[in-house]
Amino acid sequence: VQLVESGGGLVQPGGSLRLSCAASGFTFSRYVMNWFRQAPGKERELVASISNIGGSTNYADSVRGRVTISRDNAKNAVYLQMNSLKPEDTAEYYCNARSSLFSYWGQGTQVTVSS
Repeated sequence: VQLVESGGGLVQPGGSLRLSCAASGFTFSRYVMNWFRQAPGKERELVASISNIGGSTNYADSVRGRVTISRDNAKNAVYLQMNSLKPEDTAEYYCNARSSLFSYWGQGTQVTVSS
């Protein structure tokens, strides 16, 4: 099983980033996909979730309206489009695949929002 995140980087406040997560080694379409983040000294928090066929999404209050989660089951990929980024969005962002039995994690990609 592999989850490989990409797309992080340094961006100015107000900017945008699109994170991607490429999945392999499991039946992607059967899993709820999540993006979590963890800032230094803070607990890991759920940013966004998308159901296995993409019909339902949920967002943390802190990002709602600025972030969109999507998935492409044909490509075994999940995305996180982040707009109007703020310094408080700075964190390591993790892709997570979850079923009733299993939970898989990627290694993370760093997002830094700073001028």
